[in-house]
Amino acid sequence: MRTALQLTAVAMVLLAIPANGARVVSLAEALVAPTAQAQAPDAADVAEGMRLYLQKGDCQACHGWAADGRKMDSQMPDGSNLRETKLDRARLIMTIKCGRPGTGMPAFDKFAYSDGRCYGMKQADLKSPMPDPPATFQQREVELLVDFLLLKVVGKGPMDRAKCIDYWGSDVEACKEFK
Repeated sequence: MRTALQLTAVAMVLLAIPANGARVVSLAEALVAPTAQAQAPDAADVAEGMRLYLQKGDCQACHGWAADGRKMDSQMPDGSNLRETKLDRARLIMTIKCGRPGTGMPAFDKFAYSDGRCYGMKQADLKSPMPDPPATFQQREVELLVDFLLLKVVGKGPMDRAKCIDYWGSDVEACKEFK
């Protein structure tokens, strides 16, 4: 992992070497450039992220099929409304990988509390055991899931008919409840 000092040094070098009339970028632009230049996920990746949400991770059991906190099973813990979350990409990834100690949110990273990678904690540091996830995710799967959430769920407000059709890709039975 790069430190802030290393990133600053890299940015300073990049700023000092404009090539053939290339525009000189600010330090802030240099630091966020890799994120800003990331391409939007393609339709297949979004569909895979949705599959991970609905099936492999069974996120809908706690967060609801629309990720609005309306869970699918009264026995499952209450999940937060992801349509209203203020979490950014990095925090969504951390939450999925590490869960939320002391809540019903499981860690989907198989090694989450084995080596301090999550919140600097190990298994012995947890006050109560983490719930078991329905499955574990690889890094790429976490990224696909987060891409799906950011494109179709986070910040999209309450579900309505048009959002439902966009969410599913067609006017499915679940959308009939919205007028």
